[in-house]
Order: sequence, then structure tokens, then C-alpha cells
Amino acid sequence: MPTELPGALPVWWVLLLPLLLALAAWATTAFDTALTARAAGRPTGPVPATLAPLRESARLLVGQRRRTVAADPVLWRLGTAVLPVAAVLAAAVLPLGSRPVADLAVGVVWFNAMEVLAWAAVWMAGWGPDSTLSLVGGYRFVAQGLAYELPHMFAIITAALGAQSLRITDIVAAQQGLWFVAIMPVAFVVYLVSAAAMAFWGPFDAPVDRGVAGGAAAELSGVDRLVFAGGRWLLLVVAAAMAVPLFLGGGNGPWLPAWLWVAIKTAAVLGAVVWLRHRFPTIRMDRWTEFSWIVLVPLMIAQALAVALVVLGRGGGM
Repeated sequence: MPTELPGALPVWWVLLLPLLLALAAWATTAFDTALTARAAGRPTGPVPATLAPLRESARLLVGQRRRTVAADPVLWRLGTAVLPVAAVLAAAVLPLGSRPVADLAVGVVWFNAMEVLAWAAVWMAGWGPDSTLSLVGGYRFVAQGLAYELPHMFAIITAALGAQSLRITDIVAAQQGLWFVAIMPVAFVVYLVSAAAMAFWGPFDAPVDRGVAGGAAAELSGVDRLVFAGGRWLLLVVAAAMAVPLFLGGGNGPWLPAWLWVAIKTAAVLGAVVWLRHRFPTIRMDRWTEFSWIVLVPLMIAQALAVALVVLGRGGGM
């Protein structure tokens, strides 16, 4: 374990963090738009792809809010608003170079708790309208969450076990000689899969898929849908970015400054996750649940056990 900690960023980074996340989400959306257009046989240039999120945001901002009979407006609006807030709070422990906004001693626990908060927010957004379709979408996300959360937690804990610390900066410092992806590749792959499921992205978009008439977001319109979609994109960015300090050495790298290495690695992970979305169809919840419990959970238990044995064999250090 490191004896010196880099500490946290200045307080004013609290205001800059949401802006950085929004810019990353915008770039990710533009990349996804370009891939979608290419798959449809009508390739688009970088400028139209970049402007597409702005056009969609403007369309939703002027749209009318939908109302349903016997809805719970507080629960409905709260669930929609909490999603982006949970994503930003989860990013507070994410090292932006060598230091995070909040260098918590229990950073791993904090990050996972904010993921659970986002999980609850999606369910509230589906429950609040008192609509059959949105309620079904909300419960589908609960089923998906139960299936991804356990292997996801095992993956995060395995990285913490390798560093023998719950502090994210300690985990980065433990990878100065060798990135954890080299010694715990199963945990890295499982983390990326579960991160996509957490953001209901790619093959795991059944809770908001058009096949169930919009899922948990079925009754969202106007600014509500914009906030919900923005929260989803932010959640994807944060989940992908956390793979960098957990498994890819954080800001460790030759020649370039730490913040640039973090940006490059995060862009690579996000690009891979977005690209893979267009290569796999949506997975049914029952199939995903079966795969998670029968395959992913045993694999992660074996990976965690192997890392624990290595740590013990080296006298308590990787």
C-alpha cells in the first residue's frame, strides 16, 4: 500500500466535474450517432454527428410533458432527476489524472452505493407514472440489476483486494508496476459487461427498449425524457471511466501527463463499449439472469480467490 496519498482536487472542481462529464457524454453520443447512421447505410460526417445530440435536446426541451391518470408526480419526477445526480456523485471518487474530487477512504463503497441509487431511480421512474408498460420496464431493470450487481461487486472488490484498500487512489498506486487487467482479466471483462448492464446499454437495453414500448421511460416526454436520457449517458461514461483506475492503471503511463492518460484510456473503453453495442442484439432478461448466475458469478468467485491467494503468497501485497 502507498504511504503517501495524492489528496483531493480543489473544491471548485465540484462545479467543473459535471461539465466534463457532460462533454464526455456528448462526444459518446456523437460517436454512437455516427455508428448508427453507418449501420443504416447512410454514413454521416463528424459535424452532423456532433450536432445531432444538440438537435435532439432542443426537440425534447420544447416538447410537452406527458401526464397519466393516478400518477405519483413526486416519485416520477424524483426518479428522473436522481439518475444524473447519482452519476455525478459516483464520479466524485474518479481520479481525474492523479487526484479525484473526493479522495474517500471508502471510495469503492461510495461508487457502488451511487450505482444502487441510480438503480432505484430507474425503478422509481417506471413506477411513478402508474402505467403498465413503464412499470414492466422498471421491474425488468430490477431483474437486470439483481443479475448484474453481484458479479459487478465481485469485480470491484477484486481490484480493491489486489490493492488491499477501498481508496481509489490506492488502487491506482498499486498498479505502478503492472496493471490489474494483466493479473485479473476475468474481473476486467465482467466489470465492463456489468457496467453496460448498469447503464442499460447495448445488449442490456431491454428495460428501455422499444420492444416494450419504451420500458421504464415509456411515459417520459419533453424535458423529463431529456434528463433521463442524459442521466443514462452520464452513467455510461462514469461506469466506463471507472474501469481505468480499477484495472488500467489510472494515470500511470510513460511520457504523457496523468490526466491525458486517463482521458485516452477512458475514450478507448467508451469507444469499445459503444462499438460493441452495434454488434450484439438485445438480451432477454431471463437469458441474462441465467448467464449471470451460472457463468459470471462462479467466474468472479474463482478470480477473487486467485487474487487473494496471490496477495497472501506475496505477504500481503501485489
